[in-house]
Amino acid sequence: MYYFRKNSSKRLRHLPIGHLLAITVVISFLLSAAFIADATAGKQLATQNPYVINNTRYYPIPSAQGYNEQGIASWYGSDFHGKRTSNGEIYDMHAMTAAHKTLPMNTMLLVKNIANGKETIVRVNDRGPFIRGRIIDLSYKAAQKIDAIRHGTARVQIVAIAKRNNGINGQPSALAYNDLSAGEFYVQIGSFSKKINAIKLQKRFTETGHTTVIQKYYGSASLLYRVQVYAGEYLGIAKRAERALIDHGYIGAFIIAR
Repeated sequence: MYYFRKNSSKRLRHLPIGHLLAITVVISFLLSAAFIADATAGKQLATQNPYVINNTRYYPIPSAQGYNEQGIASWYGSDFHGKRTSNGEIYDMHAMTAAHKTLPMNTMLLVKNIANGKETIVRVNDRGPFIRGRIIDLSYKAAQKIDAIRHGTARVQIVAIAKRNNGINGQPSALAYNDLSAGEFYVQIGSFSKKINAIKLQKRFTETGHTTVIQKYYGSASLLYRVQVYAGEYLGIAKRAERALIDHGYIGAFIIAR
């Protein structure tokens, strides 16, 4: 596993895995006390508030821009049909919807079954799944589209492509699908209301050779300071960096593409 230092020529500097793991273990206690959820611009929706399921706290992220993830998808059907979803809608197992633990509601996702290449588009309107290792719960209809019904689960790639707008029949009138395989990637590891806490976390990483920045975010209630670690120019490498941080307690860590 590697983390990277960004310099003026954009050359990448590797750090050994042992060094990285030691750093993340030492720092992990900082976020346990000070990590807070980002707020959406304007009035914060209830679905964007932090919540706790099975003693795990989840922090919905303010934006799905650049979101790209691989993992296990499951589906839910008749047992939940007709019941309310997390955003107050009535769940329809025959609609093209999905549940995600942290993405904003109404995020449109391209879901690809890695095993067979089948793709479909869903809209996030619920929270879940809350089973370790699963990243998305698809409606019955969406799971049918990618041939995931029989096995119950499928390894998928999910990419945020747009938010629902006023297109025909609730579908987006335009989808912006970006090539995210290369670019400039950061992993956000914390969001603090007190700048001093953000600086402390930034310092820990910069002292060990990681390019780390603090971005200001003006939320509905206060000014927040986001700490982001440079993770390289290739998405695959950035995903490995993100995974290392998540595995060491940074549950809210996620990739940002610039």
